[in-house]
Amino acid sequence: MEYLKRVLGIKVRYENETVDHLPNFIRTRYTLQRVYLDAQKAVFLYPKSELEQIVTLKKHLERVQKSVDCPVILVLEKITIRQKEYLLRDKIAFIVDGKQIYLPFMAVYLQERCDAKKIDREEILPSAQMLFLRFIYEGAKEMSTSQAAKDLGLTPTSISRASKQLEEMKILRARKVGVQKILFSDASPQELFTRAEKFLLNPVKRTVYVPKRMIEEKILESGYSALSEYSMLNTPSVPCYASDKISQWNRCMTNDLQDSDSQVAVEMWRYNPQKLSKTKMVDKISLALSLREDTDERVEEAVEEMLNTLWRKIDGNRNGKL
Repeated sequence: MEYLKRVLGIKVRYENETVDHLPNFIRTRYTLQRVYLDAQKAVFLYPKSELEQIVTLKKHLERVQKSVDCPVILVLEKITIRQKEYLLRDKIAFIVDGKQIYLPFMAVYLQERCDAKKIDREEILPSAQMLFLRFIYEGAKEMSTSQAAKDLGLTPTSISRASKQLEEMKILRARKVGVQKILFSDASPQELFTRAEKFLLNPVKRTVYVPKRMIEEKILESGYSALSEYSMLNTPSVPCYASDKISQWNRCMTNDLQDSDSQVAVEMWRYNPQKLSKTKMVDKISLALSLREDTDERVEEAVEEMLNTLWRKIDGNRNGKL
């Protein structure tokens, strides 16, 4: 990187040694390069697509840092003012070639200019997220919005807004066949999820605690309870469930756990978890999104294992192998 040498006199030497023992969700999002900045060992991290939201980005950086045991530096083509503020605030090292250098571990900050336009992320509608996940579970095959509306219990207005938003966000494409609107994509289910993950919401709005005796059989398991069913994770001491309505527990619920023997956790979801699940647990992708910010390494590994199993199953169904 001539920029560092030209403005700071720092010589960059690239190493051939690879970075091992990193999970798939890191390798699919970033390219890693071991380097020496003069005598300082470091790793350049090149995002393969748009920069993740700061909470997710920090989690990814912490995971890489743990594996490489040296400073990790984001290398970007461009940066917005807002992104720069977040990175500076959280002391995340970054280089924008020819424009910005921030290396807090070397006490270096050089600013020339920010040239990327400010980007305001549009928040995805819960109905659009449900529609997108349904599309993935169906193998990313062509899907009519009218059939999806019936399957998800959405009104014509809701399905129209949801499909239109997915088009505008360039997550899915659509075409008309007679009076039918057909959603489609050329990408695989896993590729679609990777591209769209930064837009997807945590389905959980809040968590309350209710007496065990008040839980009906039809309510789905969620959180660590569901993850323990989908993976080798141990069953939690306090069961967790999901519902899109919690008003029925208004008189007996508490905001904090008061008795682990008699209470269970109930997550209030942005959409009806029953619509995407065919088992006693919430669907796997929504569960992964609800645990996205969990920093427990065992949970991260269990989620990755769960998703990898899901992609194999969906691909097998698409290819007629299962």
